[in-house]
Parts: sequence; structure tokens; C-alpha cells
Amino acid sequence: MLRYYSIAFLIVIIDQISKWFIVKNMEIGERIPLLDTWLGVLSHRNRGAAWGMLQGLMWIFYIVTIVVIIGVIYYFHKEAKNKPLFAISLMILLGGAIGNFIDRIFRGEVVDFIDVLIPIIRYDFPIFNIADAALTISVIMLIFVILKEDQIEKKKVKQ
Repeated sequence: MLRYYSIAFLIVIIDQISKWFIVKNMEIGERIPLLDTWLGVLSHRNRGAAWGMLQGLMWIFYIVTIVVIIGVIYYFHKEAKNKPLFAISLMILLGGAIGNFIDRIFRGEVVDFIDVLIPIIRYDFPIFNIADAALTISVIMLIFVILKEDQIEKKKVKQ
């Protein structure tokens, strides 16, 4: 069990160190291109959710995050036994949730810095951070795990 929690811990550490580096070394709005014009580091702050939704409604994020953290820990202990991919998915989700929660509590905003421009369709993807990436990856993994478990259950019923 502890090895799974170390995944969440590692994500929180990487997330917080990267945000600390951005806050200490870059001005808000400053951008450093990494791969031509389509990938860069852009110092940005967000007081809302993804894509800047629900700006300034921090109390909602506090409640939702606490519920998510409790739910993830509950499901981890209740449902993830002998299901390593499910356990890993939940711990990645936990790490991402805690990473942004720390920002909201101590900074009153979330530090975002990964800036992706998709030139083919001229789309400026919303700026995000390590915690956001972990949340997205975990949701994709959870969908995969749930669909896979559903297939296994259907095969068992047919037999």
C-alpha cells in the first residue's frame, strides 16, 4: 500500500518544486519557448478551474478537493486491492488533486506554466501544470480500467 502512496507523494513533490521554480524565477506573463513556438514555459496564475472556469470561487474547490481526496482514499482501500492499474490511477489522481489543493490553500491561486500551441489548427491550449497533467492522465487511466473491468465482468457472465 505504501508504495502506491509514494506515487501520489512523488507527483506532489514534482508539482510543487516545478511551481516553486516558476514563482521564484519568472515574472507573470513571461514565456520561455522550448520547442519552436508550440511548447513553452509561461508563468501564469489561475484562480479558477480548468480553462479559467469558476474564477474566484475558491470555496467550491476546497470542498470538491476534500471530497475527491476522501473518495480516492476510500476507493483505494476498498476497491483497488489486487488491481494495480486501478491503484496507480487513483494515486496519480490523488497526487494531482493534492498538488493544486496546496496552491489554493497557500497561494490563493494555482500556478500554471506549461504552454502548448497547436499551430496546425491555430489552437492555444489552456496553460496547465504537473498536477493538471496528473489529473488528466489519471482520468484517462480510470476510464480504461473501468472499461476493461466491465469487459471482464461481461465475459464472466457469459460463461
